[in-house]
Amino acid sequence: MLGLTATAGGQIDSRFTVLAATEVTVQDLGPGGPDAPLSFPPDASARIRALNGAVRAGVWWPLPVRARTVSAAAAAPDGDGQGLGLYAADPQALEAMHPTLDTGVLFGEFHQQRRDRVAVLGRGAAERLGITRLDAQPAVFVDGSPYTVIGIVGDVQRSPELLLGVVLPSGTALAAYGPPVDPRASMVIETRLGAARTIAGQAPLALRPDAPGLLRASAPADPTALKGGVASDLGTLFLLLASITLVIGAVGIANTTLVAVLERTGEIGLRRALGARPRHIALQFLTESTALGTFGGLVGTCLGVGVVLAVALAQSWTAVLSAWAVLPAPLIGSAVGLLAGVYPSLRAAWVEPAEALRR
Repeated sequence: MLGLTATAGGQIDSRFTVLAATEVTVQDLGPGGPDAPLSFPPDASARIRALNGAVRAGVWWPLPVRARTVSAAAAAPDGDGQGLGLYAADPQALEAMHPTLDTGVLFGEFHQQRRDRVAVLGRGAAERLGITRLDAQPAVFVDGSPYTVIGIVGDVQRSPELLLGVVLPSGTALAAYGPPVDPRASMVIETRLGAARTIAGQAPLALRPDAPGLLRASAPADPTALKGGVASDLGTLFLLLASITLVIGAVGIANTTLVAVLERTGEIGLRRALGARPRHIALQFLTESTALGTFGGLVGTCLGVGVVLAVALAQSWTAVLSAWAVLPAPLIGSAVGLLAGVYPSLRAAWVEPAEALRR
């Protein structure tokens, strides 16, 4: 169990490092309202990339889709694209989400600067709209306005809601629908490992040195604290399970030894008649229960190591087995067997020889 704890904890730490430790989010806290401009400057991506430790960054926001119709044809019936999201994103924001393309391409700075009427679909949105191929240059219609579909994204590592949405270049979206109102825009920043908290502290001032209070950066949790918390929680859980298992094993050994005392009463009486003292009888059953506990500890250790290796191989994890968790297991089994045999041994020692020989 301790081996499973270490293995699962190592896997969780690895996933945390890949998915979350390199992501910073900056929220626009601007005054809001229909006429409020974006708090992010036009060159926001370039300003963030100039920071040491930043890889890529871009602004994106969801467009108000409730009052809009999204369909695959200009004359499609109402509800054709119901439930689909409509988003605006910089090319850098789309790349920071690490999309995997099923087909086509992502829009780039060329489309962004020209404000081209192009769109990228998530896999779920493409299936909903019935668009599977791009060789015929299909289009999606937002309130009757066509946008040529140039790519279909099959998966993203960040912001999975995009898989059920239509993504437009932010320049095109600004020209067509104006700045975001509610919710406001946000920026996703991909950083190098270990630089996220530093970038989060520098981003608002780098973006808006005149008014950094308009932006709020959120950094991932401290990796060291999260690692300690995960390891502590898993360790507590599995130690509790291990304690329950030890108690069950101790009860089993005590019950087995007590049955042996009852079945061997005649042997106890004969030994006492031949001169054995009560302490000799007690020592005999204590030795037997301790040996039983030691054997159980050895078998349990072998099974535990085998299970840890099997789970690690099946899940493609790296098995983590600490010597301090494996080697003392037989000794713990011996101690459990010794404690479990105390009462049956004392009961055997209290048997009167004459009474025992009459049974």
